[in-house]
Amino acid sequence: MRFGLFIPQGWRLDLAGVDPKDHWQTMLEVAQAAEAGPFESVWVYDHFHTVPEPTEEATHEAWTLMAALAAATSRVRLGQMCTCMAYRNPAYLAKVAATVDIVSGGRTEMGIGAGWYEHEWRAYGYGFPSAGERLGMLDEGVQIMRDLWTTGEATLDGKYYQVNGAISRPLPLQQGGIPLWIAGGGERKTLRTAAKYAQYTNYDGTPEVFTRKSQLLAEHCREVGTDFDAIVRSANFNIVIGETEKEVEDRLNWITDHLKPYISADALERTTAQWRNSALVGTPEQIAEKLTALKGLGMTYGIFYFAEAAYDRSGIELFANRVAPELA
Repeated sequence: MRFGLFIPQGWRLDLAGVDPKDHWQTMLEVAQAAEAGPFESVWVYDHFHTVPEPTEEATHEAWTLMAALAAATSRVRLGQMCTCMAYRNPAYLAKVAATVDIVSGGRTEMGIGAGWYEHEWRAYGYGFPSAGERLGMLDEGVQIMRDLWTTGEATLDGKYYQVNGAISRPLPLQQGGIPLWIAGGGERKTLRTAAKYAQYTNYDGTPEVFTRKSQLLAEHCREVGTDFDAIVRSANFNIVIGETEKEVEDRLNWITDHLKPYISADALERTTAQWRNSALVGTPEQIAEKLTALKGLGMTYGIFYFAEAAYDRSGIELFANRVAPELA
């Protein structure tokens, strides 16, 4: 199994309490720790407003961080889970990503999806198109990016995007262009877009849902003539790990205490319940057992979010030392 690590960037209130002048150094130190292994990649989110509720706490912009991390790291691959297609013109986004790939020496990944966070869509003036429209924008945008990265030019007279001889030079350093991660489990459209264009997919990692989405992806691959086995299937996980059950409980209580000053009581209750019901809560042995089962279902790339990463890296170290070796 391959491993990715989310960098705290504020979206999930994971820089709250850190002085803004220290934000970049905090993020960079987590990324540099990941460089030591076993993590293959580091990831950020593409959002503007915090969750589970919009607050005035910081949320740093994804592609600015991609460029900064490209220059400040040397080994780990760099991704976003996931970029919202409609937040940037796809030809412009392809150009940005190609530049980041050059700066990084060919380490950029493109996580891309249709977007969902209505509050920030409307607040930033993007409106909030229907799900079908957002998925249509995803499909057209991916076509434009693929063409710009492979031929250096794109022309598309689409329903949502029109480009006419757009040029993007230099090409990304990676042969065949920047790898595409199509994120989301929409069964009729998103998974079909993934079957047509993706090198990686990313959807729900609970065993039952993962199995169903994989079966549907395989069906779409057969219909469009894609090799299903060539697509890497990944999932994101909230992880709470401790040497003992007490340490696990202490970490869960820390998450509640940390979030409490920033969000409403209802949001805190929902978020606390989500963390307690997360798939990867437990000791190293328990988490390794769950991931081994998922690996058997075809989930070969996990991207892990540690809520405490900006404040305490002992959980990340425990995972690296005790869980990763069991699955590598």
